[in-house]
Amino acid sequence: MDKNTVLTHILKPNGMSTILGGELPVSVINNNKYISQLTPEAPLTDGNVDDNLSSLDHAILAALSGEIRTVILMGAEGSGKTTALEKLVVDWARGEHLQNFAYVFYFRLREISSLEGMLSLETLMQHHHSHISSESMPRVLQKPEDVLFVFDDLDQYKLNLDPSVHTLCSDPSQAVSVSCLIASLLHGSLLKGAAFMVATRPTGCLTCLSGTRVEVLGFLKPQREAYFNGFFTDPVAANKALMHMEKTLGFYDFCTSPRFCWTVCSIYKTLMNAGAKLPETLSQLFVDILVHLIQPLSLDKACNRELVLALGRMASHCSLGQHLSCTKEELDSFGLQRFIASVGVFLQVDGDLESDTCVFSFTSQLMQEFILAVSFFLDKSTSEGVEKMLEEHKGHAKFLDLFLSGLSEPIQCRPLETLLGELNPDQVMNFKSWFKSSSEETLKGFFKDRHHRCFHLLHQAQNKSLVKEIITPSARIGISYGDLNLQDCVALNYVITCLGEMKLLNLYRTRNLTEEQAEVLAPAMSLSHKILLADSSLSAGAVPHLASALSRGLTEKLDITYTRLGEEKFKILCAGLRDCKLHNLNLQVCRLTEASCEDLVLVLTSAASQLCVCDISFNEFEDQGLMKLCKALHSPHCRLQQLYLQSCELTAASMEALSAALCSGNSELRELGLARNTIGDSGVEALCKALQHRLCKLQSLKLSDNELTGVCCPHLMESLMSEHCVLSELDLSVNDLGQEGVLLLCQALSQPGCPMEKLGLKRCELTQPVFKELGSLLRSGNSQLKSLFVGVNQVGNQGVKHLWDAVAHPSCLLEELDVEMTALTDSCVEDLCAAVRASKTLKNLELRNNSLTDASVPALIRVMEDSPNMQEMNLQYNDLSEEAFNMLPECDKIRY
Repeated sequence: MDKNTVLTHILKPNGMSTILGGELPVSVINNNKYISQLTPEAPLTDGNVDDNLSSLDHAILAALSGEIRTVILMGAEGSGKTTALEKLVVDWARGEHLQNFAYVFYFRLREISSLEGMLSLETLMQHHHSHISSESMPRVLQKPEDVLFVFDDLDQYKLNLDPSVHTLCSDPSQAVSVSCLIASLLHGSLLKGAAFMVATRPTGCLTCLSGTRVEVLGFLKPQREAYFNGFFTDPVAANKALMHMEKTLGFYDFCTSPRFCWTVCSIYKTLMNAGAKLPETLSQLFVDILVHLIQPLSLDKACNRELVLALGRMASHCSLGQHLSCTKEELDSFGLQRFIASVGVFLQVDGDLESDTCVFSFTSQLMQEFILAVSFFLDKSTSEGVEKMLEEHKGHAKFLDLFLSGLSEPIQCRPLETLLGELNPDQVMNFKSWFKSSSEETLKGFFKDRHHRCFHLLHQAQNKSLVKEIITPSARIGISYGDLNLQDCVALNYVITCLGEMKLLNLYRTRNLTEEQAEVLAPAMSLSHKILLADSSLSAGAVPHLASALSRGLTEKLDITYTRLGEEKFKILCAGLRDCKLHNLNLQVCRLTEASCEDLVLVLTSAASQLCVCDISFNEFEDQGLMKLCKALHSPHCRLQQLYLQSCELTAASMEALSAALCSGNSELRELGLARNTIGDSGVEALCKALQHRLCKLQSLKLSDNELTGVCCPHLMESLMSEHCVLSELDLSVNDLGQEGVLLLCQALSQPGCPMEKLGLKRCELTQPVFKELGSLLRSGNSQLKSLFVGVNQVGNQGVKHLWDAVAHPSCLLEELDVEMTALTDSCVEDLCAAVRASKTLKNLELRNNSLTDASVPALIRVMEDSPNMQEMNLQYNDLSEEAFNMLPECDKIRY
């Protein structure tokens, strides 16, 4: 096979480059402008733009060099598949690659599918490759393992590839239908052992075709940069164009398409040369493209309008019928007959314009949808509303509503109206009315994808007042927008910046907040009073943008629980926390270490810090970390009022330092949570010294599950009886305090002036005598207790009766009582109801996990309905049947 002849054949110009159709592959190859794309297996940072063996080429060559005989190259519209295939054949002909093949044949399946009649493989090969002589054909057919067939445009192949509908042939000289011939080749019946390279968009044809699949990603950022630098001779212009595209369009998937990059570069160059403003949105870009295509035709407004309406009818036909192309007869039916000489500007033309076999197609799905949108607003002959039109094209037109939104704004459509005449005002008003009503309905719901679509439409409209009109107070824009793609980030950021501020930016469960996404969202973050990023994953590159947004923004509360941030990322975040308006910081389960505490100290002791609530629970920084934090509590700049340290591997060893900090005179701490740490009795003893100090301001202390015993109770008793103690909340749950220990506490609580209002003693092995003493305390007139939690203590009806009697007493101030899992039965209900009726203060009663049955339900419903001060009773996990569940909805104050 004469490779020079093949080279001449493949590099022969066929057609011309157009703005929408892209640069011809031949031109790209001849001018050494070829940039290989990436595959999913390649590193995303892989530039390799000057390497002839970049990742896509590597993938193809590796696949074809082994035992694999069929390789399927898959990629979206305009992703460079044809150029990659032609480059493959050129490299083979030049002796650079694939030299294990003696013969390479390149076919466009789109052209083959239009062939009629019966023909053999020999005829097909000689028809499309006339440089193959009939004498050399036997050599080709005798060694099929030396043959590579390159098939392009499988997605445009109109015939059936399913082997089950054909009687496959094996004789190269046998004349069969084209459909049977291609199926026989690809399924290995004909010329068995030959290799195949097939390029296609994702299509149903692939279901009956096996082989190794190589996905084409197109141009990522490094390739786009190389492409723009090659397109523009001026590096400054190249950088300006690239930066603008990345900012305004780079978040769309189709920006990876080399063909789209060609279109953008072409239109940007024209606009930049004319000193015109570059487009800010996708809609504006296509307005500029259509204007650029129409102007050189030198038609009057009426003709321009008629042309676009005719193209709109073709676009509708292709969209509704899922047709990739149209015949000349169909083109005439759309009204394009008189514009046949100009259609090549807008459409891809395959064949001779004079021939009836010529077919026409939109080179760009985006342009097809844009033309459809323009023609909708131009058409004055139809009364079809936008809702019906969008419903008809649902699933076929991804960007139609976006284009309609952009075109509905007068400023954006004005350049088109200059050429086409005024848009139909009725249709524009119809769209605006539909958009407003549908958006209001959408934003009342909880479907984040629908919210995002609304934001995209607003972004295309580029109308700040419209955003404020659509985003009303009833809009639920506080729902979780986690797992945004880059495109969603741009739209959401646009909406928030138009609003000027956001109460809550909810990004809960964002599985990977990338640097690009965080950079785009940074303005929105800075305008949000609360940012929720709980249970999310932040990339290292995202954290500096979050830190920057916090340092210059309005954010008062940041929740990044369960982000597993780690030491290094936290250090970066702290740089932004030192000078910001943040009041509340939640850092639970962030994998913080002792070193992280040093960074937090710098934040807390910053003169600009306003942080007053910090939850760093479930981080194992241990005693050394807490000792470092205590330095911050000594600082006059530290404004911390609430500190939560649950499950931080703390022991008694750090409690002396904490106690000293609490009574230093500079500490503003009011609430301290130390639950689930092994601080023990000696740790509590150290803390009690602070509680008795006149400078200690602590009002709430949570010591749940601290491995405490009755040994600590005398120290607590002494503290509670101290004249300087201001403690109003104490949680000692899940500690084995014993009867004697709790009775000592009751003595302290019964003292006049004891400020205790909230006491937690759940699962403390309490006994009936303790409950009796608690009842006496509540009736004494000295107790200020408003909340009592004594659940998970198995004292039964008899023990809890002391509390019912107390609740009924006029001196009892209880508003909240928790007797969960105390072995209550139906026998207690009479006393319970009497207490609830008598109480003037009780609001909430926790009765979960007891043994109440259906028999108690009517009485409980009545008492809740008869007691106006009662807000909630919880009956979950009792022995209730379906019959009781059917009764309980009568009372909305009972949870069950």
